Amino acid sequence: MRVVKYSEAISEALVQAMECDEKVFIMGEGVDDPKGVFGTTAEAYKKFGGDRVFDTPLSENAVTGIGIGAALAGMRPVMVHARVDFLMLAMDQIINHAAKWKYMYGGAMNAPIVIMAIIGKGWGQGSQHSQALHSLFAHIPGLKVVMPSNSYDAKGLLISSIQDDSPVIFLAHRSFFDQRAYVPENLFSAPLGEGEIYRWGNDVTIVAASAMVWEARKAALALKKEGIFAEVIDLRTIKPIDEEIILNSVKKTGRLIVADVGHTICGVASEVSALAAEQAFEYLKAPIIRVALADIPTPTSYALEEIYYKGAKDIVIAARKLMGAKGGDEKNNLEFGSLDRDFRGPF
Repeated sequence: MRVVKYSEAISEALVQAMECDEKVFIMGEGVDDPKGVFGTTAEAYKKFGGDRVFDTPLSENAVTGIGIGAALAGMRPVMVHARVDFLMLAMDQIINHAAKWKYMYGGAMNAPIVIMAIIGKGWGQGSQHSQALHSLFAHIPGLKVVMPSNSYDAKGLLISSIQDDSPVIFLAHRSFFDQRAYVPENLFSAPLGEGEIYRWGNDVTIVAASAMVWEARKAALALKKEGIFAEVIDLRTIKPIDEEIILNSVKKTGRLIVADVGHTICGVASEVSALAAEQAFEYLKAPIIRVALADIPTPTSYALEEIYYKGAKDIVIAARKLMGAKGGDEKNNLEFGSLDRDFRGPF
């Protein structure tokens, strides 16, 4: 079985998409650097050169506007940002232009641009370089938001995003970049708007996104030792969201935990909770629990990060509460930290 790193899967998707469609090109700060944005663009630059993979000035608003203009002219640009925080400097272009052209022109014009950005945690870079802003983009009509949690989806969902006629915000989690998983060598696409069940269970549903998918899977293994069988759902795409897979699971288990890498207030966890409350309320056996960030900025120190971020331990505690279970094996709690101590940062 062929396994590749998350970063290699992104790189392979870019190269294969460019091979299949000459309208696809890559632009962004540092995409032609020898390191190629953590290894994701170097191979494309090596193969296609500076005509189709090129560096841009340090002006996110301007270069994003250029990318949108190219998309409106029939190209399929992939705009790369080293951090999602940098998209704050291009919000007018993304929200008032890319997201609205199809609607304003009655479907006669599309802006098929992929804006790829990186989110992460544990970098020690504080409030301005460690944010997860997917809920903000999901709030905007006309945008699609994708958050792959493994190498297979990183490749398949990126190819689908490039082929899609809508503007897509593609958010890759930096802590995944060295993780390996099975990925087909050939060109393939994973459908946007479809979640995936990673683990089947009948007691409680855990809906997760991005890095919290792995925390949910670890929590499910611990809960199994306590006789609690959790069903873990990876959303994969935040917008459009797979309502059917969520509702079917909640109707089966009657209990719901939503684990998100973003903030609790007005976040994806709140949206999924509202969906279940509106359309599956009569099936619920217990209140819905959200496992997400507190309403405070990201801290810088490692000690504060350890408290700030949520992890498998929090999901285990939530599941016990929903099941009316006591503490169980406390060793399970001690095995989980919210931060990966092997992760050494963005560079």
